[in-house]
Amino acid sequence: MIDIGLSKMALIGAVALIVIGPEKLPRVARTVGTLLGKAQRYVADVKSEVNRSMELDELRKMKDTVEGAARDVHQSIHTHASDFQKDWDNGLAGPGDASAADAAMSYSQIVPTYKHPGKNWRLKRSATPQWFKARAGVRTKAQSGAARVARFRPRKLH
Repeated sequence: MIDIGLSKMALIGAVALIVIGPEKLPRVARTVGTLLGKAQRYVADVKSEVNRSMELDELRKMKDTVEGAARDVHQSIHTHASDFQKDWDNGLAGPGDASAADAAMSYSQIVPTYKHPGKNWRLKRSATPQWFKARAGVRTKAQSGAARVARFRPRKLH
């Protein structure tokens, strides 16, 4: 920007003091300061807007490249899948061997289906002994908040 040294600033201040006068100098200095602040904020806003637009352009380019790569991968997977399907069909029906097809069908029938074991960790099969509950501090009876406070309230000394 503008390279103004300390000596030049002092010279400008002295000329301003002579031209404007000592009475109006503080008001003019405040006005100049506010205008410089507004100019700096405007420049900062313009810079941030330019940076945002550059980042948006970069993101658009990146999005286009990722979409292109995804399309290429999808296309290659589709072609490999169709080639595999053709090879599979040719392999099963090619030499006239029906035993391979029968083996594939019988294998799908051998695989068992999933059956849920019927376990529920919340429902225990055996009862917990009362002595164990008492030692572990497990509450066995419901008690209201007021009753609990009254139970643990310190005794009054007479």
